[in-house]
Amino acid sequence: MLSLLCVLSSALGDESPGRKAPIADTHSHFKWNQEDVTPAEEVARILAENEIVLAVIIGTPAGLALELQRIAGDRVVPFYSPYRLPGDWNSWYHDRGLPGRLREALVSGRYQGVGELHLIGGFAPDWRTPVISQVLRISREFALPVLLHTEFSRADYLLELCRANPGNRLIWAHAGGILTALEVRRVLQSCAQVWVDLSARDPWRYVRNPIVSADARLLPEWRRLLIDYPDRFIVGADAVWPVEQLDAWDEADTGWQEYARFMDFHRSWLARLPAPVGRKIRLENALRLFGRSADPDVD
Repeated sequence: MLSLLCVLSSALGDESPGRKAPIADTHSHFKWNQEDVTPAEEVARILAENEIVLAVIIGTPAGLALELQRIAGDRVVPFYSPYRLPGDWNSWYHDRGLPGRLREALVSGRYQGVGELHLIGGFAPDWRTPVISQVLRISREFALPVLLHTEFSRADYLLELCRANPGNRLIWAHAGGILTALEVRRVLQSCAQVWVDLSARDPWRYVRNPIVSADARLLPEWRRLLIDYPDRFIVGADAVWPVEQLDAWDEADTGWQEYARFMDFHRSWLARLPAPVGRKIRLENALRLFGRSADPDVD
């Protein structure tokens, strides 16, 4: 781990002293326990300093994403999150009131996506249950992407869900978290409507099946996968910290203070891909996913 961190620092030191490469962050949070340590004004500054062209923000509660957009402007893409109380991440699909709240939120026209929705092995019910089915149907009705977080030893759960819901655009958080490149390839081969988010697949979070080697280079199987499917991958910070606990409601989350290292990790391995592939994953795929035009001055 130490050698990887040293290589990352060295690679990032090779950047020109000027502007960082513009990048899209397709997975970050702004939560109740982040706001106290990193207020919205500071988050907006962090996004600007890190040359973030587009930032998907998941508010918890949902309105925090709208508050950040008010301050940071149109670079923020607010997602509607159903999480309001401790434990919602592993019980949201039992909330019969959620579909009504979701519809009301989307009718407002202020949200541009839905999620992050956790469907994790050991907790996840059949995705055909009423609440999950309604959430997918409402999101499809409003033509908005859904950010899904699955964690299983194989990709079968997501494969079944995406095949049965071809009209839903799905963002697959963390490329399945613990899954190998081979399992991710199975999804890409079968589900044309899935975008694979590589947030948190860094040396500090999902380390069970890394995407980079000890010298900070993409592992061969991941490099082949990215080159084979250059239009289907996106990156993000998933700005939460520390990572030992999931949504510790009684403790501060300092993820936004760690933001630069999360995004610079992506810049380091993206820079080693063929330039057209790297640019797609760094920026163009996210702009296309959210119907944004590229600024001619953004490279």
